[in-house]
Amino acid sequence: MRTMKAAVFVEPGRIELEERPIPDIGPLDALVRVTTTTICGTDVHILRGEYPVRRGLVVGHEPVGVIEKLGSAVQGYEEGQRVISGAITPSGHSYASLAGCSAQCGAGTRHGFKPMGGWRLGNTIDGCQAEYVRVPDAMANLEPVPDALTDEQVLMCPDILSTGFAGAESGRILIGDTVAVFAQGPIGLCATAGARLRGASTIIGVDGVSDRLAMARRLGADHVIDFHQTDPVDEILRITDGRGVDVAIEALGTPQTFEACLRVLRPGGVLSSLGVYSSDLRLPLGPFAAGLGDHTIVTSLCPGGKERMRRLMNVIAAGRLDLGPMVTHRFKLDDIRAAYELFAHQRDGVLKVALTP
Repeated sequence: MRTMKAAVFVEPGRIELEERPIPDIGPLDALVRVTTTTICGTDVHILRGEYPVRRGLVVGHEPVGVIEKLGSAVQGYEEGQRVISGAITPSGHSYASLAGCSAQCGAGTRHGFKPMGGWRLGNTIDGCQAEYVRVPDAMANLEPVPDALTDEQVLMCPDILSTGFAGAESGRILIGDTVAVFAQGPIGLCATAGARLRGASTIIGVDGVSDRLAMARRLGADHVIDFHQTDPVDEILRITDGRGVDVAIEALGTPQTFEACLRVLRPGGVLSSLGVYSSDLRLPLGPFAAGLGDHTIVTSLCPGGKERMRRLMNVIAAGRLDLGPMVTHRFKLDDIRAAYELFAHQRDGVLKVALTP
């Protein structure tokens, strides 16, 4: 039996490198040899036991790699082809997919709804912080990587770029809008970049880390606010002459940032939430205008599928966006524990790490 190295969730507080069998594949699957992957904030929630997964699961959901083997029914691809897959892997033929909400593919069952919809890799099936990964429904999820693009250039596409852009898209940003993005971690930075590409004329980035605020400016923020020095709600209202913002994007997942987004929103504005929340949210009576403010509150889960990946790579190939500087640290898979320790504690100015088996 052929084996591979894989990062496995053992118990809360422990993700360990283990030897695992190389996955078998079904007729519609593909076996991908992982060449580059990364660690997501959601993986840190798994490590800490804040997001439940089964013990023994191979973690990770952002694969870039090469097709090692194709299922017998897979057409249109070749072994040896460079590909990426989204973190969300819709089947393409579920009710959710056919209704235009592929991120929720698999969410609805006779027993109710499962959290995180169509997120399977590193959640309900083994993920890609390993030497090999089984990608289900390959024809719906694998997108070839253009030869001119490196692994690191496309590494953000499977999750954080797709998620950050979704925050801007769901927020219905219009040309000339004023947008506030609360938190400038990797997803918030991609939301800032997405707001610029959508045509926002004034973008305000909020964070407490100077390196992240500098990156926010690089990706399109016109104003940055360090919440350690200034109350962001007061400052945003000052910048907008008391009008508030057209769209507020919440990219951290805390009740405090959610409420702050609502407080800076103009009447009729959109609160676009990207956070994964672990406690109840509160709607303050005043900013919510007692329910009469014509506000829209919308949530987004990372859009997946090969068409989404194609579009995101087009943006990068066309030179509209360069996320290469977001890869601040590089590790071999053998050093996975050190990579998690660095990323989970946000040391040394880390934004994203590149993991190479």
